[in-house]
Amino acid sequence: MSADEVSTTPEPSEPLSSPLPRSHPGPLFFVLLAVAVVLTSTLAVLAVLNRVHQSAPQTLRVSGLPATVSTPLAQLMTLSPVPARAAPTFTLTDQQSRTLSLRSFRGRTVVLEFMDPHCVDICPLVSREFVDANRDLGGGAKKVVFMAVNVNPYFESVANMATFSNRHQLNTIASWHFFTGSTAQLRAVWHSYDITVEVPSRNADIIHTSIIYFIDPSGRERYVATPYAQYTKNHRAFLPGATLASWGHGIALVAKSLAG
Repeated sequence: MSADEVSTTPEPSEPLSSPLPRSHPGPLFFVLLAVAVVLTSTLAVLAVLNRVHQSAPQTLRVSGLPATVSTPLAQLMTLSPVPARAAPTFTLTDQQSRTLSLRSFRGRTVVLEFMDPHCVDICPLVSREFVDANRDLGGGAKKVVFMAVNVNPYFESVANMATFSNRHQLNTIASWHFFTGSTAQLRAVWHSYDITVEVPSRNADIIHTSIIYFIDPSGRERYVATPYAQYTKNHRAFLPGATLASWGHGIALVAKSLAG
């Protein structure tokens, strides 16, 4: 009400002395009461279920995983078996200008990733994991091949593959191959392995599927794992040293289980 308005409602000069008549609850009261009871019961049940969930051990395990890989490690890697199909073959050129086919590695386990040689995100982390896995394999490393296929059509020269491999110490892996080729060749490989690649521009980050394929010595896909990164406040990708080491150890265990 504004200052210029005057109320036309008369104010009582004395408080009312007679009590108001007591009314009986109507149907709406009982409906609201029933709703309140149901809601309270539901919230109580949800609280109990939440406590049970938090206290229950996380022991769910995907069937078909190597026995040597613990459940927590498999969960860390999002490790899953895949239908054993022949891995799509390809022929590309590696960082040392060697033109090789995937088929030429039959008899050894292949650990295959898709990498961007211009990447400063997950790819360098996976590189570290590969180096750690190769070290963990020890004498068994001769039965395993580590390789990547390029996903950056703006940086597809052999020199680009060599620079990335040297920068991230991947050439310390005797069996390392960073493959590249023409854009048409690379796109064909991406498609055959269900790798999505988005290339906004030459200087933009390449957005691509990050996945590790484990291929057995007979050339069949057996497992996949999903690498990931954490990020600082400045959006810089990293993983704690212990997590990187666990990833490397897990890769080695899966590769070893296939190599026999």
